[in-house]
Amino acid sequence: MSGNDQIIEEFRANDGKVGGHFEGWSLLLLRTTGARSGLERVNPLVYVMDGDRYVVAASKGGADTHPDWFFNVQAAPEVTVEVGAEAFEARAAITTGTERDALYTQLAARYSFFTGYQEGTARVIPVVALEAVAQPAH
Repeated sequence: MSGNDQIIEEFRANDGKVGGHFEGWSLLLLRTTGARSGLERVNPLVYVMDGDRYVVAASKGGADTHPDWFFNVQAAPEVTVEVGAEAFEARAAITTGTERDALYTQLAARYSFFTGYQEGTARVIPVVALEAVAQPAH
């Protein structure tokens, strides 16, 4: 079982709460459709809120390449987001320019490691806004 698989299992077993390194962080699970495989992919990501949007960064730990999930949302922006015990359909929008910069600053203010991630790579780390297409049921 990969590290992500363990996080996903713990997330789902505990209504979105995980311990260890990620304890106290705002985590969501992003379900995408593989751009090449067509298979469902699930990635745990930290997020911040921007109004009603969930904002995530395609940081891949500061690597010089984008994470696979980013290519998936480029190819198929219709995604499913799991937050807490809820899951809902959402649309992924890749932000640009000053909006991207402001949202990345928000992420880095909450999670300081994002500052180092951006400083450690020549690529501009994409920021993706996830907006529910239907309100989650309560």
